[in-house]
This record gives sequence, structure tokens and C-alpha cells, in this order.
Amino acid sequence: MRLYAVVAAMLIWCCAPARAQQDGAALYAAHCAQCHDGGDGQSRVPGRGAMQVMSFDHVLGTLTTGSMVAMAKERSDEERRAIAAFVTGKAATSGSTADAQGRCTQQGSDFPQAIDGPRWNGWGVDLNNSRFQPAEMAGLSADQVPRLRLKWAYAFPGASVSFAPPTVVGGLLFIGGTDRKVHALDAKSGCTLWTFGTDAAVRAAITVAPLPGSDQSAIFFGDLRANAYAVNALTGALIWKTKVEEHAAARITGAPVLHSGVLYVPVSSLEEVAGSQATYECCTFRGSVVALEAATGKPVWQAYTIPEMPHPTGKNARGTQLFGPSGAAIWSAPTIDVKRNAIYVATSNSYSNPPSATSDAILSFDLATGKLLWKQQATPKDAYVVACYSADKTNCPDDHGPDHDFGQSPILVTLRDGKRIVVVAQKSGVVHALDPDDGGKILWQTRIGKGGPLGGSEWGSAADQDRIYVANSDVRFLRDGTMQLDSTQGGGLFGIDLASGKIVMEVPPVPCGNRLQCSPALSAAVTLISGVVFSGSVSGFLRAYAAPDGKLLWEFDTARDFKAVNGVAAHGGAIDGPGAVIAGGMVYTNAGYGQWSGVAGNVLLAFEVGTE
Repeated sequence: MRLYAVVAAMLIWCCAPARAQQDGAALYAAHCAQCHDGGDGQSRVPGRGAMQVMSFDHVLGTLTTGSMVAMAKERSDEERRAIAAFVTGKAATSGSTADAQGRCTQQGSDFPQAIDGPRWNGWGVDLNNSRFQPAEMAGLSADQVPRLRLKWAYAFPGASVSFAPPTVVGGLLFIGGTDRKVHALDAKSGCTLWTFGTDAAVRAAITVAPLPGSDQSAIFFGDLRANAYAVNALTGALIWKTKVEEHAAARITGAPVLHSGVLYVPVSSLEEVAGSQATYECCTFRGSVVALEAATGKPVWQAYTIPEMPHPTGKNARGTQLFGPSGAAIWSAPTIDVKRNAIYVATSNSYSNPPSATSDAILSFDLATGKLLWKQQATPKDAYVVACYSADKTNCPDDHGPDHDFGQSPILVTLRDGKRIVVVAQKSGVVHALDPDDGGKILWQTRIGKGGPLGGSEWGSAADQDRIYVANSDVRFLRDGTMQLDSTQGGGLFGIDLASGKIVMEVPPVPCGNRLQCSPALSAAVTLISGVVFSGSVSGFLRAYAAPDGKLLWEFDTARDFKAVNGVAAHGGAIDGPGAVIAGGMVYTNAGYGQWSGVAGNVLLAFEVGTE
């Protein structure tokens, strides 16, 4: 089947009209190559190699309704199609079989299990974003982990990235995909209950909760066009949809969090990509948290991470008007502090000068009003756009920063002595502990990596009352213009004592050997159960380590073909973005991340304990 797909793609490419190929190549060279071909591997945009494994539909959707809509706004529909055909070498598909195959034989009218039973709800499993699953919820002990076996695989059609984490509640599993759909599956078998079409891809985790004032259970989530949704959990019927930010580059990448009838939605953007074009008036986006009534989707308040509105600051070398301050997007799920009636968020870098005092920072807002309570900046003067690593650096800010933003959620922990701390790891390679009860005062800082635009700690850490477990990316690329991963750099897993900040457990990077498209980098979020740490690698391996000493307990190579329960061609690959989700004795992981030259893939894998 893989050979057939390759041959079919070659025929489509070779037999396409010469004019379309020429137009696509010319359009790409004029409008896309600066970012996708001009970097040294450190920017946040995928190179040509990564896009060649994507489907035509995915790339076209990205250009028309997805994350690249702001950059492609001047292109016609025909031009967008020509670009998509050129970069993928493919044509439009005739439709997905995912909705037709793998349907559950029985459609229940209720959750198959108790909704207060074993579950993983949202990004961080709790309001503290600890990513620690207690024993009664995990249903999995350390001595069972070595007997984990694959139970089923579910594939997303036409995808090269599997980037949305699953949520498991009441025996159902909810997950978004690059196919611009949310899928509801049976958590035990993987059969499909329903799918719901969205305006754009859904990368954020989904939250399940009763809809206030009704007898419905709803799922709440956001998409990459900055829309927040409430959908009936059992039927897939839309309840409400609210666009939380009108800026063309806005998107929702962090999971919205529900608390006391209010949905708190973090807003990020890709303006640092759009802002790299010399003709773009960089930059006007500001990150924010938007509070919505969970019952209706009606806005309650919006708190911007940069209080000051962007204003004209000067013109670039080509005469384009520039604006600032800008940036400070929120990439991750907010953290709720019930005791202090506060919400904590981690922000990205600034996009333009003047750099903001609230970028690369942890911010605390009042839950009821959105008032800023305190801020703690980790890296000052980090103004950066993708142009800083491109051939045309026209819009790169003078004295630009290192792009050391926060990509993960702060974790609120109560230590055994009652002391409370907020702990979070940064792309700089530094882990920070702050005092939430003393205005965010720094308690300790510990370095675990070198850092960089794709370095340090990326998507998420995990913590119990004693330690935080942090994965190090430090992914690097060969500096030969090929965008190939450097198989000799990156990686490492660390356990840090929360009271002192000292490293008390360390797992060294696992070498790639002769494995192709490999990096030992650990970019994916970490997951913790009692006595065991799970960490996914860019190499494609999901591994489980003993939490006390880092001993390897189990590993599974996901970079291979699978037979999917929904009849879609399935292949695993690099593990990046979301980490493992564990509930009711099962372990779920995404596999496939072709974004940064890693092995592309399109699957969600489910494991259970074998009987042997």
C-alpha cells in the first residue's frame, strides 16, 4: 500500500498540468520560500521536506482557513491550490473513509461508564496542571507497566502530524485532529461514535463537564482560528461557538479550562511567522485570556497579556510601518488557583520592539475580573520573529532575543510541608519555582538544558508533591542546508526536588544509532503516575522510567505502520507536543510529528496490560 501511494503521488505530480506546477513553484518561491526554505532549522515553520508528507487537503486548509490564512490572504483560491499541489506533490482527495469505517455497532444514549470514574480530563488532568495521575484514576501500577501491549490504533486521514491529546471521561475518548474534526471514540475499543466538523484544526485538549443550567454533558475546546466551542458530548451537536479574538493571526493552542461555570480560554498566534514578511506591518497581536460563560459562550472579560495597545514605532528598511509592543501569546492551558481566586498563564516572546515586560513571563490574573495581580518575567527583551533565522531579516527586531518563551503550563503544587509553589520549565533550559503567595517571588531556578527556539523544555512537565519531572528538547539540525535532524544532540529527562531545586534523578539522552530522521530530543509533554514517568521522544519511542531512579521499565517504537480500527492508512513517527494520557488501566499516545523533519505520522495508539 505504501508503494502504491508513492506511485500514485508520482503520477499525480508528473501528469499535472505543466502550468499548474510552474505557477505553484513560482508562487512558493515568491511568497513562501523565505520562511520555509530560508532558515537554519531553528524557526517554527516546517521545511519543504516536512510539507511533502502532508496531504493536499491539509495544506490547502491551512492556507484557506487555518494557521497560514493571514499570510495567504492576498492569494486567490486558485493560487492557494497551486501552492498546496506544489509543496505536497499531491492532488485533492476524494474524501475520508474515517467516518464510514470503524463505527461503533451500538450507539449509547449515555456514557458507557461513570463520569466520575477513571478519567483524564483536559490538558493537565487537574486544575493545577500537574500531569500526575493518581493510582485510583490511572488503574496502572509500576509493576504492570512492563506488560503494556498495543490494543488498538486510530488514524487521522491525510495527516502528517498527530498533535491533539485525547481526553478520556466516562469510557469515551475525545480528540481533535488536523482534519478539522473532533472525534468521539469508545475509549476501550477505538470505534467511532461521532465526528464534529470545525472551522480549523483542533490542537488543544478537550474538557468534559455538565453544561450549566441543563441536563447535557458538553465538551469544550478551541481551534486554530480562535473559535471556542461547546458541543454535546453524546451526540456531537453544536451548543455554541464564540470567536474569542478577531486578529487574523490569532489561534487557540492551549486547552481552555472550566471552573465554576466559566470557561477560561488562552489565546496565541502565529504573527511572528506572518510578521517575517518585509511587507507586513509587524506587529499588532497581543496574547490574552478570555473568560466565557460556559452555558452560553458569552464573553465575561478579556485580559491582555500586554496592557498597552500596539502603536506605530517606525518603519523598516523597505518603508513598511512597524508597530509595538506585541506578542506575549499564551500557548498553553491556564492554571487555576482556587485558594487565591487566581489564574496563572505562561507567555511567549515579544514580536516587535519595544519588548514587553510581560513576555516570557508567568502572569497572575484575578479569576473574577481579569485584573493583573502579579508578573514574573524570566527573559527580558526577547523580541523575535521567524525572520531572525531567515535569509531576509528585514522585520527582525534590532538586538533580537533568543526566542526563549514558555510553551507549557505552570504547575501549582502544595508540598508536604504545606508550602505552595508554581513551577514551570522554559525553552531557555531553565526550570523556575515561584511563590504564588508572595507576588510570584523566585524561590529557585535550575538549568537542565542549553535552550533555543526549539530547545530547553517545550510542551509540558509533570509534578507530584516531591518532584517535578522535566524533559529536555534541545533539538538541533545539521547546518548543511538540508534541515536534517542532528542525531547527536538533545535529550535528557530530569527529576528535580521541589523543595530545593536540586536535580535528584537524571536519564541521559538515548542515542539514535543508525535510525533515520532521528533525534534524542524529548520535546513531548511528560506524564506521571505513582512511581513511573512516561516520556515520548522525537525518535518515535514512548518510554516509561522508574520515577525514583530513572530505570527503564518499558519502551515501544511507534515509527511503523499500524492497522487502524477506522480503516485509514496508519503510520506512527516522532512523538512531540502532547504526552501520554493514562486512565482506567490504559495508556494513550499520539505518534507522528513531521513538523521539524521528524518522522511524520497520523495515529493515536492505545495500550493495555497484557496477561502474560
